[in-house]
Amino acid sequence: MTKLERIEREIASLSVEELEQFRAWFAAHDAEAFDRRIAEDAAGGKLDALADLALAEHRAGKSTRL
Repeated sequence: MTKLERIEREIASLSVEELEQFRAWFAAHDAEAFDRRIAEDAAGGKLDALADLALAEHRAGKSTRL
C-alpha cells in the first residue's frame, strides 16, 4: 500500500466533524502553498511578461474598471 493510499484510507474513516476540520486545514494549507509558488514565480521573473502585456493593454485602453 502506498503512502497516498494509506492517507486516503485514513481520510475515508474520519467522522463528519473530523472531515470538516481536515477540509479547513487542507484549504488553508493549499492556499499557503499556492501563495508561496506565486511569490517565488514573481521573484524569479516568471510573471514579468504577463505583467508587461497587461500594462500595455491597459495603456492602449483595452481594460475596464472593476
